[in-house]
Amino acid sequence: MQPIRTFNVSPSLPPRLEPLRRLAYNLHWDWNVESKDLFRRLDPDLWESSHHNPVLMLGTISQGRLSEVVEDEGFLAQMDRAARQLEDYLQERSWYQKQRSQSPKECYAYFSAEFGLVDCLPVYSGGLGVLAGDHLKSASDLGLPLVGVGLLYQQGYFAQYLNADGWQQERYPINDFYNMPLHLERNADGSELRIAVDYPGRKVYARVWRVQVGTVPLYLLDTNIEPNNPYDHDITDQLYGGDIDMRIHQEIMLGIGGVQMLKALGYKVTAYHMNEGHAAFSALERIRMLIQEEGLSYADARQVVASSNIFTTHTPVPAGIDLFPPQKILDYLRYYAGIFDLPEEQFLGLGRENTGDLSGPFSMAVLALKMATFSNGVAQLHGVVSRQMFQGLWQKVPVEEVPIAAITNGVHARSCVAKSTQELYDRYLGPNWSSAPPDSQLWERMDAIPDEELWRNHERCRLDMILYVREHLVKHLRDRGASASEIAQAQEVLDPNVLTVGFARRFATYKRATLWMRDLERIRRILLGNKNRKVQFVIAGKAHPKDIPGKELIRDINHFIREQHLEKQVVFVPNYDIHISRLMVAGCDIWLNTPRRPREASGTSGMKAAMNGLPNLSVLDGWWDEADYVRTGWAIGHGENYEDPNYQDEVEANALYDLLEKEVVPLFYDHRDADGLPRPWVAKMKDAIRLNCPFFNTARMVREYAQRAYFPASDRYHTLTANNYAPAKELAEWKAKLADHWFNIKIKDVDVSAAADIEVNQTVAVKAKVDLATLTNKDVQVELYQGTIDANGDIVNAIPVVMDYQGDDTDGLSVYTANIIYTTSGLQGLSLRVLPKHPYLSNAYEPRLIAWAE
Repeated sequence: MQPIRTFNVSPSLPPRLEPLRRLAYNLHWDWNVESKDLFRRLDPDLWESSHHNPVLMLGTISQGRLSEVVEDEGFLAQMDRAARQLEDYLQERSWYQKQRSQSPKECYAYFSAEFGLVDCLPVYSGGLGVLAGDHLKSASDLGLPLVGVGLLYQQGYFAQYLNADGWQQERYPINDFYNMPLHLERNADGSELRIAVDYPGRKVYARVWRVQVGTVPLYLLDTNIEPNNPYDHDITDQLYGGDIDMRIHQEIMLGIGGVQMLKALGYKVTAYHMNEGHAAFSALERIRMLIQEEGLSYADARQVVASSNIFTTHTPVPAGIDLFPPQKILDYLRYYAGIFDLPEEQFLGLGRENTGDLSGPFSMAVLALKMATFSNGVAQLHGVVSRQMFQGLWQKVPVEEVPIAAITNGVHARSCVAKSTQELYDRYLGPNWSSAPPDSQLWERMDAIPDEELWRNHERCRLDMILYVREHLVKHLRDRGASASEIAQAQEVLDPNVLTVGFARRFATYKRATLWMRDLERIRRILLGNKNRKVQFVIAGKAHPKDIPGKELIRDINHFIREQHLEKQVVFVPNYDIHISRLMVAGCDIWLNTPRRPREASGTSGMKAAMNGLPNLSVLDGWWDEADYVRTGWAIGHGENYEDPNYQDEVEANALYDLLEKEVVPLFYDHRDADGLPRPWVAKMKDAIRLNCPFFNTARMVREYAQRAYFPASDRYHTLTANNYAPAKELAEWKAKLADHWFNIKIKDVDVSAAADIEVNQTVAVKAKVDLATLTNKDVQVELYQGTIDANGDIVNAIPVVMDYQGDDTDGLSVYTANIIYTTSGLQGLSLRVLPKHPYLSNAYEPRLIAWAE
């Protein structure tokens, strides 16, 4: 029976408890110890059963309990304290204001397909989403004028459970938006704020929900409304669910709908950040708006959009990129080609690396790269891999100069460090440890933390994790209808005094979740050892519902546990989420990571572990490749790349066993003082905190995004849109002229003063004559390109040297000169190149034109 009218019923609170409502609807409670403790204190059982959802708690708690706390002076004092902390947090003078006090009004929009903020908002799948959530939290901490844009999934990502055979099964619980920390955005007249997005033959409507993340609003689109048809209801049904048509529907809603939503909300965005390629269609919609609403040409509009877009790629392999068949793109987005006045093949070329490949798929990453002023990978090694992957977009540009930067990921410290550990750091390091930069003197206070106190705190965290795992397993087994003996066994898994290895991540095959099981006899010896030197594993993670090989890995682990009778030593924890992650990165003793290098773009779980004092045991991939992996953990291998994956697995599995047997286990057990304290291990824990916490932190990461991407992109937007877009029009017109005449440039003569044999630091004068055709010296920059010659005869480790323009000779050739020196001996070389130059360019590679001496 359908209702004739609906009501949104809000929790009824006594007036004295109204501050609880404000606290509940701002996710600041997730990283504020006082607020989180307050809700736990209100009703500990309800706090756990609600998945730590204070809004649901306030809606279901008994009025009797509310009447009790109204009379509880201690509770009221804590509530008032938490409320003041929130108000102080929202009002405090921020890092951003100090950096940009003189800048014009600006706003940054951060688009992501998923956001992992808290476990009661399950609209994330893994590391990408949690990183996006942490990005918003640190943007709030720093005071950035940033807004988040995403989709609100009715079923979110799936809940995982295992059948009796250990095979992953999926459930899709329905999210009750009205009992989550969400605000439904409304118009001034009280009606729902809605947008309408064009799809083939129809419009699809979406309403807007807001999650308040400290000072940062996150806006999420929801299509599960009338008058949409049932198929369109499901656009925001499941994260990464459905077929290719559903994926393109979702990405249209995220990118195109997201831009329309920001306009409807009244935001004047000056920089757009696409977190992965899912939101790349946003660029098309922005261009359309500028053409139809501002009267710009396609070239002028594209210039404005590309100058204010930022793109972050997270995948190190082509298979991880969203690719759509060309006909699909035309079926859904052909009308943009008409608005842009582009032939269809030229429009499809926006998403192709090779625009001449008329059958090639449309790549969302390529579209994003072509429409961005700043692009980056998420670790230094990932930056190298990304430059190699996408080098074809910048023809003739040396791979090391491909303009894809690297900003290493981080994690939000106050969200991932255990409560008791945070209190320890607050006491000895001071309250600013969570955002202090690496050069801060407070990190010198690490040694002031008594070894005994740090170790006993960690032992409590390990016990807390084990108690939760036991309780979680018992519930899982009961839900599955397991036998009484299985349930009794689950109540005794893991030993609070045994070295505990943690492994938790997506079960993608490249992460090699079963590498540690490669030699069954050897791992049995390590696990069981003698009774005083045992090892145990806690494992968690989900495979994508369609990833059968990933599911097989989960089943293999569970079969191994059963067949080897290791139920107490090895535990697979089902339905991995943010809450389980936080317990594991605090309660395990060491964090294991075994990806197939260089397939791990960054990885962040190991960063969270390090912040809690856990050493890492990992292949040198992602973030670990740039960490101090000697003082803060152990490296599996030395960063080798292999052609034969089977041989790689063999070598690295043996390296892992060697490290466990010869270094990890002895350091944990064999070097204890009379009080049982493993002081050398604790020293490694302190190094893990001191050296990793300040750098692999979203406070550092978001500051870096702000300084390297947001500030310059926003400034370029203001510059190019001034005077009715006159600078953008000038730059677009100049680029058109450049493209017409660039290939007429000829490097006529390069005169090098020195002979073939020179000495280190000897000055070499170089004079070049260049025929610039119809271009002028103001349009170009001429550079010498000097460096070492490698075994293939190529210049490597090159240094560009800008040449000075000396005027034109009698033949009309432009004359350039420069002096260079070589600071090292050996076979060295040089070349000469011409690059575009214009004061409005973001970098010389923006036009994707370059001329080399031949």
